[in-house]
Amino acid sequence: MARVSKHNYYLDIAQTVAERSTCLRKMYGAIIVKDDVIVSTGYNGAPRGRKNCNDLQYCMRDKLNIPRGERYELCRSVHAEANAIISAARERMLGATLYMVCVNPEDRSLVSGTSSCMMCKRLIINAGIATVVVRDTENEFRMICVEDWIENDDSLSGTFGY
Repeated sequence: MARVSKHNYYLDIAQTVAERSTCLRKMYGAIIVKDDVIVSTGYNGAPRGRKNCNDLQYCMRDKLNIPRGERYELCRSVHAEANAIISAARERMLGATLYMVCVNPEDRSLVSGTSSCMMCKRLIINAGIATVVVRDTENEFRMICVEDWIENDDSLSGTFGY
């Protein structure tokens, strides 16, 4: 029996975390790992105490036909990466790896090609996280060096969304 790789082990956990998401558009799960220890987890959903989109049965951004990656100020959710960062001590995030998975809420299929939004990229950079690993398929993933986000500053491009 083949043993699951360490990256896929953590991505499996992030995928399970995504199942807690309350977003009607996409379910994200994120975990931060340092020195082979899970530091924190996060999923996308409304701030504590506020109603979630799945409770309200609508998404404001869907109602307004807003494309993905734009006008996040209208979204009720705190993103998975942000929730994981909020729950962790900064010294535990320095040099850590953030694992992220996106799941389609309709059929629970994996969504490939996803990435952190510009706001979450800024949070990840300031948290001191070194690497982001994003699942594309059950066994395939991308490893992103956060330093690349600093050197290739997409916030200067004038392009919105992702």
